[in-house]
Amino acid sequence: MTDSNFKYELFFELSPDLLCIAGYDGYFKKVNAAVSKLLGYTMEELYARPINDFVHCADKRSTQLARNELTKSKPLYNFENRYVKKSGEIIWLSWTSLPVDHDQLVFAIAKDITHIKRQEADRSNLLTKLTNTNEDLKQLTYTTSHDLRSPVNNLLAVLDLLDISKIDNEEANELITIVKLSGEYLKETLDNYVDALSERHRKLANVEEVDLNKSLNNVLKSINSLIETSQATIHIDFTKLDKIKFNETYMESVFLNLLTNSIKYARPDLFPVISIQSEKINGRDQLIFTDNGLGFDMEKVKDKIFGLHQKFHNHKDSKGIGLYLVHNHITSFAGKISVESKVNEGTKFIMSFKE
Repeated sequence: MTDSNFKYELFFELSPDLLCIAGYDGYFKKVNAAVSKLLGYTMEELYARPINDFVHCADKRSTQLARNELTKSKPLYNFENRYVKKSGEIIWLSWTSLPVDHDQLVFAIAKDITHIKRQEADRSNLLTKLTNTNEDLKQLTYTTSHDLRSPVNNLLAVLDLLDISKIDNEEANELITIVKLSGEYLKETLDNYVDALSERHRKLANVEEVDLNKSLNNVLKSINSLIETSQATIHIDFTKLDKIKFNETYMESVFLNLLTNSIKYARPDLFPVISIQSEKINGRDQLIFTDNGLGFDMEKVKDKIFGLHQKFHNHKDSKGIGLYLVHNHITSFAGKISVESKVNEGTKFIMSFKE
């Protein structure tokens, strides 16, 4: 072995990422030590069985379809699937695979993204709980105010009908006056309580001048590892409009959900390319967000696209929350959001904000 070959072999063996060379026949031809260490199988066991034997049963079909594309000389980027370790533990891997047709081989690199998947699942569960809790609390507020106000108003109306001048009993007159005063006090207290809740909600979602670059940079920093892993390219153009009257927290949520969705639903044969730009069209501030991902069949999804828990792709992590939150944030400030999309041609979101 030459010195140069030895260095290449050393690089192959010492890499912390999973390095694999697979044949078009579906078997590993060479893997590095990281593969054996992560999956818990010996090298002999890994070479002796078809690759699909190690894949989680729910992902076998999608993995086979992806492998078929590789044999057609189509590279694969950011393909995610689950493997089952020898211990039975399930892990998530993200693959970048390049076919070499004349050798009937596939050269692949995989990263263990199990911890990212767990974080995403925890975040989705938390968002679901918070969304449901918020809706429940709002509904409880409205129900309580209605259910308590109605009988109080009825009581006061009845008391107003009483002509106490015709009641000779002084003690009865005094009691009626006390009940009426108590009813009016209760009504005022209820009104103040509901107004206070409404004011608190308004302050939490106040309109302010939002710096688009600042909000987007905060989000990009928080998902920096996800962007690097997916090798996403993000084009940003806020030169025509760098500030929008909105809510800073909501804006960061909009950026976060649209960006992570574009990366999650990227086409397996393309790196994600995302464009975010601002415009001022017909007197309205607009944000235009486009990607080159899987897209939607708009005839099928129609008005369901922003519904809670609506799922339109077979992605294992789909929760149907992200677009619901985006729509809720935009429309809560009297804004509008529209979608243009075609299957495998990407998606464009156009968000218009109230002046």
